[in-house]
Amino acid sequence: MTDPLQQALACIRPDVRAAHAYVVQPSAGALKLDAMENPYRLPPELQQALGARLGALALNRYPAERTAELARALARHAGVGDEVGVTLGNGSDELIGLLTLAVAQPGATVLAPVPGFVMYEALARQHRLNFVGVPLRAHDFELDEAAMLAAIAQHQPALIYLAYPNNPTATLWDAGVIERIAQAAPGLVVMDEAYQPFASQDSLGLMARQPNVLVMRTMSKFGLAGVRIGYLLGAAALVDQVEKLRPPYNISVLNAEAAFFALEHADVYAAQAAELRQQRERLFAALQALPGVHAWPSQGNMILARVPDAAATFAALKARGVLIKNVSAMHPLLANCLRFTVGTPDDNTRLLAELTSCLS
Repeated sequence: MTDPLQQALACIRPDVRAAHAYVVQPSAGALKLDAMENPYRLPPELQQALGARLGALALNRYPAERTAELARALARHAGVGDEVGVTLGNGSDELIGLLTLAVAQPGATVLAPVPGFVMYEALARQHRLNFVGVPLRAHDFELDEAAMLAAIAQHQPALIYLAYPNNPTATLWDAGVIERIAQAAPGLVVMDEAYQPFASQDSLGLMARQPNVLVMRTMSKFGLAGVRIGYLLGAAALVDQVEKLRPPYNISVLNAEAAFFALEHADVYAAQAAELRQQRERLFAALQALPGVHAWPSQGNMILARVPDAAATFAALKARGVLIKNVSAMHPLLANCLRFTVGTPDDNTRLLAELTSCLS
């Protein structure tokens, strides 16, 4: 007799059955410095105001024109005009999925520098596209321009992702190199600006000059990781194609209203970002001063550092109640590398004390 469960499992693609789900570390009771979240919550008076506002929403109705209004509000917040197309995703991850789906023709290729954000490759493979990863320069994690241009010429990618700054290296790559890549690209070039609140530059000017360039941002690093709002900007003719694939009602009324509230109090979040940029420089200097540690300059809200033994250091910190990210298995260029999210002053003080103890 056929086992009905095994029969059902056999209907699922073999590559899906062989894959691993994205793992989120349990964090109860720990100092959470593993996911590049903004560590600051809203002041109590704003929490109360937001709660009252969310409580008054018509939760019995599907999201309607409020979603479109939020899209335009985010475009205005980014500083672009109404001629620029914009669409929303349930976080940037959904937008990456929609972009991948939009180019998912037989034989199509997605290209990105590596190491980089893992979802570019994961979603390309889920849609059965070719993925080409072009290694960064080993010493400074900058783009290897010659290798990128050669890969573009060889593979003719339908979609190129350039994270700006990059995750996990926090690198803000050379703007001239990026422009030449965009000029050489036969398809879409997506500038993933998830960490834009912490960076000294953006790529909106490039988007204006190069019609194949799209800019993707998220409110997660802005301070709303739990709200899951991503948005995509670019030439309306391109963004409209992605909009066709967006699931109806993908942004809940609760999430949309929380996003509107955050934009109305953007000064609060801007002050938090400024504090985190200051703390980033403090943390970077302290990491550089630790024996055996090499930290790379950051333009995000995280710092990549190489330690003598990443696995042992990660385990020791976790045992002390401090969660960071061990990225050493992501790519050979990241051997013995750890990624530290920038926290509050007290968070960073504790991290440095525990890390110093672990390393000694």
